[in-house]
Amino acid sequence: MSDSSQMSEIARRVRALRTARGWSQLELAEHAGVSRPSVARVEAGEDVNTGTLRALCAALGLKLGLLEGVPDNSTHALAATE
Repeated sequence: MSDSSQMSEIARRVRALRTARGWSQLELAEHAGVSRPSVARVEAGEDVNTGTLRALCAALGLKLGLLEGVPDNSTHALAATE
């Protein structure tokens, strides 16, 4: 899976789980302790730091898995799995 398709899949999952909870981007941001623009960037499939992905996934109850061979500080290092 390419970095772009990986980010697209994470974006899809974050958006779907957020809307399933009835949360706006601002509400998710508040639950995760990140900014609303950060949520928008994730949902757009843009590069974001791993701390933002970790916070969003924790707020949504997702488990995180590091992709084998990718440094922890990479913007593409996390794969969210339910």
